[in-house]
Amino acid sequence: MLSYLDEFFLIVIAHFFAVASPGPDFAIVLKQSVQHGRSNALWTSAGIALGIFVHVAYCLLGVAVVLSQSESLFNALKYLAGAYLLYIGIQALRAKAATGPLEEIKHDDKQESAFIALRRGFLVNVLNPKATLFFLSLFTLVISADTPPSIQAIYGLYMAIATWAWFSGLSMVLSKPNVRQFFHRAGHWFDRGIGVILVGLAIRVVAQ
Repeated sequence: MLSYLDEFFLIVIAHFFAVASPGPDFAIVLKQSVQHGRSNALWTSAGIALGIFVHVAYCLLGVAVVLSQSESLFNALKYLAGAYLLYIGIQALRAKAATGPLEEIKHDDKQESAFIALRRGFLVNVLNPKATLFFLSLFTLVISADTPPSIQAIYGLYMAIATWAWFSGLSMVLSKPNVRQFFHRAGHWFDRGIGVILVGLAIRVVAQ
């Protein structure tokens, strides 16, 4: 493993900049943190981390090479991702003004279950072409073809754990009562702002 430290450090740096840059994952964690609270956002973060395993799996299986060579397959993924982001963006745009204090909303029976939050984070990450491009580049340009699959799997495990830690930390900050209260006062305007961002991301994904 020591002989692959240089490669690992390159992955750590590349992954940090990729996960820290604003995108669909960040937007959905922000939305879930403010709208549904800490627990929901943490489950969403876990879903995003699980999505990393999907990207790593298809890279290890060689599907990444097929995707990088097949424009039609990659375009199909882009349109699917764009449609999903557009769907949740439109949902946010249709948000109505809050009718009660934050404490009442926290106990609303309509709040999302842990499974739905997990699934939402998972789908946003798996269908994110930005993530697909990142892993295509990583496994074809940074990680050597001579690196054993077991070592590559360890890289993937690290990236999943690091992604979970990053977005979980973000969830803890954004779901603090004073932060949520601030955004809650903005009410439906905040939700609509997130909706505009998600719709914009959908358009950008398809246009790229």
